[in-house]
Amino acid sequence: MDMDLVDPELRKPFRFMRSLPVGNRFGLAALRAIMPLAGRAKVPDDIVFETMPCGQADGVRIYTPRSGGSGAALLWIHGGGMIIGAASQDDARCFELVRRLDLVVVSAEYRLAPEHPFPGPLDDCVAAWTWLLDSAAARSIDVSRIAIGGQSAGGGLAASLVQRIHDAGGAQPAAQWLFCPMLDDRTAADRELDVTKHLLWSNKANRVGWAAYLGVEPGGASTPEYAVPARRVDLSGLPPAWIGTGDIELFYDENRTYAEALDAAGVDCVLDVVPGAPHGFETVASGTDIAQAYLGRSFAWLEGRLARPDV
Repeated sequence: MDMDLVDPELRKPFRFMRSLPVGNRFGLAALRAIMPLAGRAKVPDDIVFETMPCGQADGVRIYTPRSGGSGAALLWIHGGGMIIGAASQDDARCFELVRRLDLVVVSAEYRLAPEHPFPGPLDDCVAAWTWLLDSAAARSIDVSRIAIGGQSAGGGLAASLVQRIHDAGGAQPAAQWLFCPMLDDRTAADRELDVTKHLLWSNKANRVGWAAYLGVEPGGASTPEYAVPARRVDLSGLPPAWIGTGDIELFYDENRTYAEALDAAGVDCVLDVVPGAPHGFETVASGTDIAQAYLGRSFAWLEGRLARPDV
């Protein structure tokens, strides 16, 4: 990618950044070993941290304000292209969420493809949602004030989870909070996008991720229900959405298209587009002014959606 397209504040953090090497087994193995350690941080004194078994994955990680919190909660789903990553990589992010929004965060662990293709990872997210609902009363959580969010592949799983919960009925999430979500396998099938060599997550890597998750090459005539959230025809009735993306990242077009489809279906949707921002810039360059402003807008939106009705 031409670095002149990258926002000046982000050029240094991304100067030597290339797409993650998920296309060979050695690179994939190395990333699987490293990423679970990437975001780990010391547990702050004002936060209670727990892990609990849940479903067929390694369970959930729970972050609770020592004060108990406001009664709101977020189910968070980590990224990694469906093939790498672990909930622990987002510990620091979850600590910040607890502190800034005074809520309980439950971070879902899910099995990875290709060893566990669809629907395995999504089933694990459903199990985490069910655990959160079942545990809500004991943890003083208001089930009407629970959001579902995620980043990249986690954002795609979050969007799929919201759709599946909607169709199943019962308690519904108050909001969906999606950072650069991986929503559409048809992007991976467009070989013309390979030329751009997007930073952090290229279309070649995207094709590896989708093929592993779907068990077939992406871009086919049809996909299983809930496997590819952007393929859903009827989006009406879904909860309000916030979608954040950079305008030079691989997922920009599919993120914008999904936001427009939600809006056309009558779903309240905010699309926050950051000029010159590559994929995952809010993680890679979290300390920059541009990332902090973006995160601040996202936190403000989520806080508004999870506020007590009488506030």
